[in-house]
Amino acid sequence: MDVKRMFLLADVARHGSITAAAHALSYTPSAISQQVKLFEGEVKLPLLERHPRGVRLTDAGRVVADTADKIQRLLQAAENELAEIAGLRRGSLRLGAFPTAGASLVPHAITEFQLRHPEVELSVRSARLAQMLRLLEGREIDVGLLWDYPWCRIEKTADLPDITIRHILDDPMEVVVARSHRYARRRRVRLGELAEDRWIIRADAHPGAEVLVRACRSAGFEPSVSFEAHDYQEAQAMVAVGLGVALIPRLALSSTRDDVTAIPLGDSAPVRRVLLARLADRWHTPASDAMIATFATVAARIARDGRPPRHR
Repeated sequence: MDVKRMFLLADVARHGSITAAAHALSYTPSAISQQVKLFEGEVKLPLLERHPRGVRLTDAGRVVADTADKIQRLLQAAENELAEIAGLRRGSLRLGAFPTAGASLVPHAITEFQLRHPEVELSVRSARLAQMLRLLEGREIDVGLLWDYPWCRIEKTADLPDITIRHILDDPMEVVVARSHRYARRRRVRLGELAEDRWIIRADAHPGAEVLVRACRSAGFEPSVSFEAHDYQEAQAMVAVGLGVALIPRLALSSTRDDVTAIPLGDSAPVRRVLLARLADRWHTPASDAMIATFATVAARIARDGRPPRHR
């Protein structure tokens, strides 16, 4: 059946006559009569009964008109829901984040986003680079937080899905030392000054271990490793008891122990880019646009203040 003719029949029934419907819809009565006749030929049943005061629906006409009313209500409901999604009054957003961002940058962004858009449902997946790219490619997340260093740029990653990338923050490494360390009161230290120290690195072939080795070699020495930590909090604990010093990204220092000190490395600090990525061929929802804008605002605040605040 022609849905437009269904709507037209419902309008005729609603106005009570072909003439009244024609006036309301800016048609001629003959044009509406012709469409009704065509429709009756289509369904092979009479749809209207004419009488001196107007028209009346037949049983078949009532079925068509009632169905047309239901379709119109469903279309209006769909329009209202789309308007709510466009206006961020409903919808969902799936976010992916690497662990140090999930413990520092992400909570602040989520807090601000939810204050502005409380009706949008958020979910977060934590993953490292390779898994994050798979989540994006598999459309399991809408936006992913990634990071890279100059020697391993995301743009040069093999089998990279077609993604768009936005650089939102530079995250320099800092050296973390015990409060009793000879440089604990220094406001800045160069990596070469720590050539004689023992180092705590990340275990399990974590990318942070490669960063340390590359940075130390660039400074002219090979690091002597005393402990392999499975997370940055464990690394801080080993630093606190004097087992060595550690190279930790600034984003991972939002929860710093009271018995250690983080010292900037100045120009000798390895710096990673923090990036937001989403599929290039996927429609960018209002919710994902709003979340990216929120991340950019929070990242600018962190860059201004020098380190992420503690999340409350």
